[in-house]
Amino acid sequence: MEMLIDKIHHRTATVGIIGLGYVGLPLLIRFGEAGFPVLGFDVDSRKIDALLHGKSYIKHIPIEPVSRFLEEKRLDVTLSFDRLSEADCILICVPTPLTEKMEPDLQYVLTTTETVARHLRPQQLVVLESTTYPGTTDEVMLPRLQQGGLKVGEDFYLAFSPEREDPGNKSFHTGNIPKVVGGVTRQCLERAAALYEYAVTRIVPVSSTRVAELTKLLENIYRSVNIALVNELKVLTQRMGIDLWEVIEAASTKPFGFTPFYPGPGLGGHCIPIDPFYLSWKAREYDFTTRFIHLAGEINVSMPYHVLEQTIEALNQYRKCLNGAKILVLGVAYKKDIDDDRESPSYAIMELLLERGAVVFYNDPHIPRLKPGRKHQFRLESVELSEDVLREMDAVMILTDHSSYDYAWIVEHAPLVIDTRNATKIVKEGREKIIKA
Repeated sequence: MEMLIDKIHHRTATVGIIGLGYVGLPLLIRFGEAGFPVLGFDVDSRKIDALLHGKSYIKHIPIEPVSRFLEEKRLDVTLSFDRLSEADCILICVPTPLTEKMEPDLQYVLTTTETVARHLRPQQLVVLESTTYPGTTDEVMLPRLQQGGLKVGEDFYLAFSPEREDPGNKSFHTGNIPKVVGGVTRQCLERAAALYEYAVTRIVPVSSTRVAELTKLLENIYRSVNIALVNELKVLTQRMGIDLWEVIEAASTKPFGFTPFYPGPGLGGHCIPIDPFYLSWKAREYDFTTRFIHLAGEINVSMPYHVLEQTIEALNQYRKCLNGAKILVLGVAYKKDIDDDRESPSYAIMELLLERGAVVFYNDPHIPRLKPGRKHQFRLESVELSEDVLREMDAVMILTDHSSYDYAWIVEHAPLVIDTRNATKIVKEGREKIIKA
């Protein structure tokens, strides 16, 4: 039997990727471009069908490389997990959400691990990329993978390498973002690092899977805490009559010791609103309370309520009440210029508006219709953005600052604009109609 390390160096090792979403699909493309045979797995038949027919279901990820790899017979995508034994390296990119009680939900990791365990054979590498708490790889995955008698570090290899995707970022992508890798044993690390070296420009090896797991959490906790800080300052500075965005811009001129973070209507995406609570939960095992994480979470979760209060106050100035008011939401993606709406604060705000009797419409050039999700059950379609539509509204709320929006034109025709992103900062005419929230 040819050793795995030799297959990797000869690029004959088949790379199997489980989960073809925002993390798995770019990874599939990178390994295909690196010359490896690739096998993609997903439980969603719509994704598999789309890829086989040359259609992309994630706007910012090009479909051309996938179609080329399929045509060249260097890639196959499948619903059949019985084919896992064909893969020499198995990369797991499945969701790690929270339960309603804000506790880690590892059901997808557990199910996937058990599936992999049933097909595990000698000389396979398994790598978890899904964000999780320290100890998941060696405490949760390892015992299940060793149940069949294979020994880690000798018969098979297990590692953790956190995804660092930033959808829509034009400067950084899977290939040029440094890759942190931690193995259960030295042999595991060597093989995982050897594999990723062919797909990314820099490998950052660490001493254990736990270090790698906590590295990812630290990155997102850092952002969560700093965003909470500026969100709290936003509430204060609005009472003080100071423009916080101007303050941040001025502070950003300091060439050292300051990194700008910006306030908004709340946190969105698959990482920052969720990942910090994975560490908070794990910390309880050590009789430790992560106070900063909890406080940051409270502040960030409160932002949709702050936006609601600012909207009610702004309508009152026009002698209108929220009950019955027509509100147009601009942007439901969690960040600008992408079609990713996971955990978007726009949904929380829309739900609050509806609960208080508002009539809610939305426009998002990247998301033509809303589908029921884990928390929200919206069934709406994006309305056309026209002068007539803007004039009909009692207020227009900018919740995602897409580049395609003409903010001067929006302010010109809307009776009232609630700006949560400072998107109207260069608009000169009609500033009396703009309320920062």
